[in-house]
Amino acid sequence: MRQSLLLAAFASLALAPLALADEGFVPIFDGKTFNGWKASEGGKSWTIEDGALTGRGDRGHVFYVQDEFDDFELKVDVKINKGGNSGIYFHTKYQEEGWPDAGHEIQVNNTHTDPVKTGSLYSVVKLYESAGKDNEWFTMHIAVKGDNLRVTVAGKLVLDYTQPPGVTIPRRIDRGTIAFQQHDPKSVVQYRNILLKKLN
Repeated sequence: MRQSLLLAAFASLALAPLALADEGFVPIFDGKTFNGWKASEGGKSWTIEDGALTGRGDRGHVFYVQDEFDDFELKVDVKINKGGNSGIYFHTKYQEEGWPDAGHEIQVNNTHTDPVKTGSLYSVVKLYESAGKDNEWFTMHIAVKGDNLRVTVAGKLVLDYTQPPGVTIPRRIDRGTIAFQQHDPKSVVQYRNILLKKLN
């Protein structure tokens, strides 16, 4: 009996840091419906499969349209096929066609021919190696506070970027929502366990 109580106590202590780390995060995808989300380009590139937003086929983006925010943290599990290319936009706005004009894109690309790999701030900070692996789930953690952006991939901090003063173009750290990208016909990408924490 004493041994069982000790094991239970250790188990409780082991779980405590995880609970604290996830404090304040709210799920924004129910794994079953597009409630709170809207796909562009007619929605033809996005489905829900095995509890995940799943992109395949031609170009298309799926936007979180329930809210906008400035300082935030996003945790999401990602899986992409070999040679696949996708991305996570933040501080963007819904648009029906084309590549999102507003906000930034965090690259999701482990082995696509594009040399800019997972965790890069596209067109701004280029990473040439990916901490994620093809056809395996890995977690991306994106945190924005003020003008600072930090990106963690599979538990590894890969990007710590501060936007310089005076940036006024639409592609900047500002305020908006998030979106996931389906990039090309050979890509299959999935996003699940989508957790958001607004910091203000």
